[in-house]
Amino acid sequence: MRAVTYSRFGPASDVLSLAEIDRPSPAAGEVLVRLAFSGVNPSDAKARAGSRPGVTKPDHPLIVPHSDGAGVIEAVGDGVDPSRVGQEVWLWNGQWQRALGTGADYIALPAAQAVPLPEGISLETGATLGIPGLTAAHTVFASGAVSGQTLLISGGAGSVGHNAVQLAKWGGAKVIATASASAHDRVRAAGADHVFDYRDPDLAAKILAASDGAGIDRAVEVEFGQNAALLGEVMRPNGTICAYGSGGDMTPTLPFGPYLFKALTLDIALVYILPEAERDTAIAHLHKALTAGALRPEIDRILPPDAAAEAHEAVMTPGRAGAVLLDMR
Repeated sequence: MRAVTYSRFGPASDVLSLAEIDRPSPAAGEVLVRLAFSGVNPSDAKARAGSRPGVTKPDHPLIVPHSDGAGVIEAVGDGVDPSRVGQEVWLWNGQWQRALGTGADYIALPAAQAVPLPEGISLETGATLGIPGLTAAHTVFASGAVSGQTLLISGGAGSVGHNAVQLAKWGGAKVIATASASAHDRVRAAGADHVFDYRDPDLAAKILAASDGAGIDRAVEVEFGQNAALLGEVMRPNGTICAYGSGGDMTPTLPFGPYLFKALTLDIALVYILPEAERDTAIAHLHKALTAGALRPEIDRILPPDAAAEAHEAVMTPGRAGAVLLDMR
């Protein structure tokens, strides 16, 4: 089968190649999925670049990247209902702690990681749901319903943030988002009630004014280190910060005083290791919002598998409007 592969870390154009490798077979409890689309995420590009501290070479001799994807089940292993053959599915954790991800014609993985697509939802959309979809659903709804609350979503133009804006609005929240000035119209169209430039020197005051002075009930935060002080200012007492990223400052200084005297909860979210019940809840929210027409994940571009290097570069380029997919058909 065709597969995008790499065996060493480095720039995408230097280390990624399209190769022929053996097609996997589903083991007991697994399904074999014929990929239609492979979702490319920043975490895939970072892993290929070797950005994890202390890791100098890939965990396996040959890596097929990408954790997200969508396709059709072609075969099942022992213990899996054979009626699943022919089912359209979307995938999560395709390459988490595994050598062979979704950047190939086929993938064999545990049956639970192949989620049946809701009726009427395209395979292209399905390939966007793994990392950006589950992260958005979990960070918005992890503490329960958000109806009547005020949510602050940083990076509202990013794949996770854009989904989170839509989900929070669908959930009945007042949504305040930050984004670069050029993306404000997109974020408003997604449902944000207020959008502010994340570089605005008066950002805290504007967020507080938009919340009618009450502060933020829940923050969905992509750059915790850079925004830790701001959050201490704008959160309401007993509010929750759900942080899923801090790429700009991985060793943040925590303004403990403001956090203490507001009794803030800091919730760190890593979608790869969500407990089963929390993942099931996030999946349920995604499916309900999708079938209601309230969630429309955006796709920036779809590329052929021999353009995988371009895809990896694209997901790391600021300003893209949605997911980047490889068309594996």
